[in-house]
Amino acid sequence: MGVLDHLSDYFTVDRPRKKRKAMQTVEIKVKMDCDGCERRVKNAVSSMKGAKQVEVNRKQSRVTVTGYVEPNKVLKKVKSTGKKAEFWPYVPYNLVAYPYVAQAYDKKAPSGYVKNVFQALPSPNAQDEKFVTMFSDENPNACSIM
Repeated sequence: MGVLDHLSDYFTVDRPRKKRKAMQTVEIKVKMDCDGCERRVKNAVSSMKGAKQVEVNRKQSRVTVTGYVEPNKVLKKVKSTGKKAEFWPYVPYNLVAYPYVAQAYDKKAPSGYVKNVFQALPSPNAQDEKFVTMFSDENPNACSIM
């Protein structure tokens, strides 16, 4: 180790590095009626710092933004165009345990989607559930009952 290396340890200047936002996809539900609405929303969101890709689907009333953006800032930017906007409340119906339970099924949802709501599972102590699972093929003790 030389003298310069030894001295450089005392005089180094470390700049705190900015933590970069994570790459993410933000989906927003926006009611768009015409090409002008679609263009206005797309231009507003694509001008955001960190937005890499913007997809607008007017048929589903959906805007998908991919990039280094914060979801709340994207929502605020879309609302600044004068449109009513909210985060995308739907998920594909095959990802939900009970897609047609109350509050999950929505007539306004695009085909193949249901609302993303908390799904209450039946109580394991419920009497009717005990009888159903008692003779189920998935119950390892079913043979001992029969």
